[in-house]
Amino acid sequence: MKFIGEFIILFGVWLLLTWSLAPAQLIAGVVISLLVIGLVGDMFLFKAGRALNPIRIFWMIMYIPYLIWYIILANLDVAYRVIHPDLPIRPGIVKVKTSLTTDMAKTFLANSITLTPGTLTVDIKGDELYIHWIYVHGNNVKDWSKAIIGRFEPILRRIFE
Repeated sequence: MKFIGEFIILFGVWLLLTWSLAPAQLIAGVVISLLVIGLVGDMFLFKAGRALNPIRIFWMIMYIPYLIWYIILANLDVAYRVIHPDLPIRPGIVKVKTSLTTDMAKTFLANSITLTPGTLTVDIKGDELYIHWIYVHGNNVKDWSKAIIGRFEPILRRIFE
Protein backbone atom coordinates (compact mmCIF):
# COMPACT_ATOMS: atom_id res chain seq x y z
CA MET A 1 0.00 0.00 0.00
CA LYS A 2 2.88 2.36 0.84
CA PHE A 3 4.42 1.65 -2.58
CA ILE A 4 1.19 2.54 -4.37
CA GLY A 5 0.75 5.76 -2.36
CA GLU A 6 4.31 6.86 -3.06
CA PHE A 7 3.93 6.03 -6.75
CA ILE A 8 0.72 8.07 -7.03
CA ILE A 9 2.34 11.06 -5.33
CA LEU A 10 5.51 10.92 -7.43
CA PHE A 11 3.63 10.39 -10.67
CA GLY A 12 1.25 13.23 -9.77
CA VAL A 13 4.21 15.55 -9.20
CA TRP A 14 5.64 14.41 -12.54
CA LEU A 15 2.39 15.26 -14.30
CA LEU A 16 2.26 18.68 -12.66
CA LEU A 17 5.85 19.45 -13.60
CA THR A 18 5.61 18.31 -17.21
CA TRP A 19 2.00 19.43 -17.74
CA SER A 20 1.70 16.98 -20.62
CA LEU A 21 -0.28 13.82 -21.32
CA ALA A 22 1.84 12.80 -24.30
CA PRO A 23 2.54 9.05 -24.26
CA ALA A 24 6.33 9.60 -24.08
CA GLN A 25 5.91 11.86 -21.04
CA LEU A 26 3.59 9.39 -19.31
CA ILE A 27 5.98 6.48 -19.89
CA ALA A 28 8.94 8.53 -18.68
CA GLY A 29 6.96 9.54 -15.57
CA VAL A 30 6.09 5.93 -14.75
CA VAL A 31 9.69 4.77 -15.24
CA ILE A 32 11.22 7.60 -13.21
CA SER A 33 8.64 7.23 -10.41
CA LEU A 34 9.36 3.51 -10.18
CA LEU A 35 13.12 4.13 -10.18
CA VAL A 36 12.88 6.71 -7.40
CA ILE A 37 10.73 4.43 -5.26
CA GLY A 38 13.08 1.51 -5.92
CA LEU A 39 16.19 3.49 -5.01
CA VAL A 40 15.00 5.62 -2.11
CA GLY A 41 11.57 4.20 -1.30
CA ASP A 42 12.34 3.82 2.41
CA MET A 43 13.43 7.44 2.72
CA PHE A 44 10.78 8.94 0.44
CA LEU A 45 8.21 11.02 2.26
CA PHE A 46 7.20 9.63 5.63
CA LYS A 47 4.32 7.16 5.60
CA ALA A 48 1.64 7.03 2.91
CA GLY A 49 -1.14 7.92 5.38
CA ARG A 50 0.80 10.73 7.02
CA ALA A 51 1.91 12.26 3.72
CA LEU A 52 -1.60 13.33 2.80
CA ASN A 53 -2.38 14.81 6.21
CA PRO A 54 -3.92 18.25 5.49
CA ILE A 55 -2.20 19.83 8.50
CA ARG A 56 1.23 18.70 7.27
CA ILE A 57 0.45 19.91 3.76
CA PHE A 58 -0.66 23.28 5.17
CA TRP A 59 2.61 23.69 7.10
CA MET A 60 4.66 22.67 4.05
CA ILE A 61 2.88 25.31 1.97
CA MET A 62 3.52 27.86 4.74
CA TYR A 63 7.18 26.83 4.96
CA ILE A 64 7.96 27.70 1.33
CA PRO A 65 7.40 31.50 1.57
CA TYR A 66 8.90 31.45 5.08
CA LEU A 67 12.10 29.90 3.70
CA ILE A 68 12.14 32.29 0.73
CA TRP A 69 11.90 35.23 3.15
CA TYR A 70 14.95 34.04 5.12
CA ILE A 71 16.85 33.40 1.88
CA ILE A 72 16.19 37.02 0.85
CA LEU A 73 17.30 38.33 4.27
CA ALA A 74 20.48 36.24 4.15
CA ASN A 75 21.22 37.45 0.62
CA LEU A 76 20.92 41.05 1.74
CA ASP A 77 23.15 40.38 4.76
CA VAL A 78 25.89 38.76 2.68
CA ALA A 79 25.67 41.45 -0.01
CA TYR A 80 25.95 44.17 2.63
CA ARG A 81 28.99 42.45 4.17
CA VAL A 82 30.65 42.33 0.75
CA ILE A 83 29.91 45.97 -0.06
CA HIS A 84 30.69 47.40 3.37
CA PRO A 85 34.32 46.58 4.25
CA ASP A 86 33.99 47.45 7.95
CA LEU A 87 31.39 44.76 8.68
CA PRO A 88 32.96 41.77 10.38
CA ILE A 89 33.41 38.50 8.59
CA ARG A 90 34.52 35.77 10.94
CA PRO A 91 34.03 32.47 9.10
CA GLY A 92 34.14 29.17 10.87
CA ILE A 93 32.56 25.77 11.24
CA VAL A 94 30.18 25.42 14.16
CA LYS A 95 28.34 22.45 15.59
CA VAL A 96 24.59 22.82 16.16
CA LYS A 97 22.20 20.37 17.75
CA THR A 98 18.79 19.58 16.35
CA SER A 99 15.85 18.01 18.09
CA LEU A 100 14.47 16.65 14.81
CA THR A 101 14.54 12.87 14.71
CA THR A 102 13.62 11.73 11.20
CA ASP A 103 16.12 11.63 8.37
CA MET A 104 13.77 13.53 6.07
CA ALA A 105 13.35 16.36 8.60
CA LYS A 106 17.13 16.61 9.09
CA THR A 107 17.64 16.65 5.32
CA PHE A 108 15.13 19.47 4.89
CA LEU A 109 16.81 21.37 7.73
CA ALA A 110 20.27 20.90 6.22
CA ASN A 111 19.05 22.02 2.79
CA SER A 112 17.25 25.02 4.26
CA ILE A 113 20.46 26.07 6.00
CA THR A 114 22.49 25.61 2.83
CA LEU A 115 20.00 27.60 0.74
CA THR A 116 20.42 30.65 2.97
CA PRO A 117 23.60 32.46 1.89
CA GLY A 118 26.26 32.72 4.55
CA THR A 119 25.68 29.21 5.85
CA LEU A 120 26.53 25.82 4.41
CA THR A 121 25.79 22.41 5.93
CA VAL A 122 29.02 20.43 5.91
CA ASP A 123 28.01 17.24 7.72
CA ILE A 124 25.25 15.60 9.74
CA LYS A 125 26.10 13.14 12.51
CA GLY A 126 23.15 11.96 14.57
CA ASP A 127 21.52 15.03 16.06
CA GLU A 128 24.48 17.30 15.27
CA LEU A 129 24.97 19.36 12.14
CA TYR A 130 28.26 20.98 11.22
CA ILE A 131 27.70 24.34 9.56
CA HIS A 132 30.15 26.66 7.84
CA TRP A 133 29.03 30.13 8.87
CA ILE A 134 30.19 33.45 7.41
CA TYR A 135 30.02 35.30 10.73
CA VAL A 136 30.41 33.15 13.82
CA HIS A 137 29.00 34.87 16.87
CA GLY A 138 27.92 33.39 20.15
CA ASN A 139 29.92 31.24 22.51
CA ASN A 140 28.43 27.77 22.57
CA VAL A 141 26.35 25.17 20.76
CA LYS A 142 23.11 26.52 22.25
CA ASP A 143 23.73 30.06 20.91
CA TRP A 144 24.75 28.77 17.49
CA SER A 145 21.77 26.40 17.29
CA LYS A 146 19.34 29.18 18.16
CA ALA A 147 20.84 31.54 15.57
CA ILE A 148 21.10 29.05 12.70
CA ILE A 149 18.36 26.44 13.06
CA GLY A 150 15.99 28.08 15.53
CA ARG A 151 13.87 29.62 12.80
CA PHE A 152 13.44 26.46 10.72
CA GLU A 153 13.15 23.67 13.28
CA PRO A 154 9.66 24.41 14.72
CA ILE A 155 7.94 24.36 11.34
CA LEU A 156 9.87 21.32 10.11
CA ARG A 157 8.84 19.49 13.28
CA ARG A 158 5.18 20.14 12.41
CA ILE A 159 5.70 18.84 8.89
CA PHE A 160 7.80 15.73 9.48
CA GLU A 161 7.32 14.56 13.06
